Amino acid sequence: MAEASTDGASERIHSSTEASGSSIRYVQYKDENDLPIVMDLVDKELSEPYSIFTYRYFLHQWPHLCFVSYDGDKPFGTVVCKMDLHRERMRGYVAMLVVDKAYRGKRVGSELVKMAISEMIKGGCVEVVLEAEVVNTGALRLYQGLGFVRDKRLHRYYLNGVDAYRLKLLLPLSEEKMAELAAAAESEGLGAQPLDDMIA
Repeated sequence: MAEASTDGASERIHSSTEASGSSIRYVQYKDENDLPIVMDLVDKELSEPYSIFTYRYFLHQWPHLCFVSYDGDKPFGTVVCKMDLHRERMRGYVAMLVVDKAYRGKRVGSELVKMAISEMIKGGCVEVVLEAEVVNTGALRLYQGLGFVRDKRLHRYYLNGVDAYRLKLLLPLSEEKMAELAAAAESEGLGAQPLDDMIA
């Protein structure tokens, strides 16, 4: 994944040009003005209904974990994620991923997820989890192509009665996070073994 350029603000943009000549941009969520764009994309594509409060829960706390893909000025895909502590470790979660049907097969979904995962690694996440419908072979293929593995089957997980797979991806720690954990272990006199346990 190429490093995105910045315009001086928190917005992050990564551009690529398809063989067809269209220019695809990936833009990091900026503020409340982007909220209707994300909501519209998700509401069109996903089977689960979400209230505005659900969107705000994710986007107000973790705006850096949301990206929107554009073809010119047309938004056509988005990923919405979060990260928080789970059993004393930072864990990322992919809550929503949608790509307009006309743009599928161009690896846009993979790129959106990779950008979010990159931010999760910077935040010290050691794993990422998500749920996908067992019948959604396209989504399962996408995530498995990124290294996710099936962790468990969740019966009747969705409101439509369909089962889900919980998928999990173990992440490498950034050099900064490794140094931080090593320093914390050293200052507490824990030595190397507990540090190994923390990141195993």
